[in-house]
Amino acid sequence: MSTTPLRADRERCISAGMCALTAPEVFDQDPDDGRVLLLQTEPPTAHRAAVRMAVGVCPSGAIAFDEPGTGGS
Repeated sequence: MSTTPLRADRERCISAGMCALTAPEVFDQDPDDGRVLLLQTEPPTAHRAAVRMAVGVCPSGAIAFDEPGTGGS
């Protein structure tokens, strides 16, 4: 079974929007309910620092990033 490095739990998301503000190249918000939308499940190296920050600032812990080459986060 293959998993993607970046995952978002829309059921856990509280629509705070911190992810979209922190890494707009990777995250957006659903226009209907405000919950997280992933624009990329495998963000390029240039966006990984912002993704790590988005994981850290998500108030509901809805984002998980198993960064390639690190064994996960």
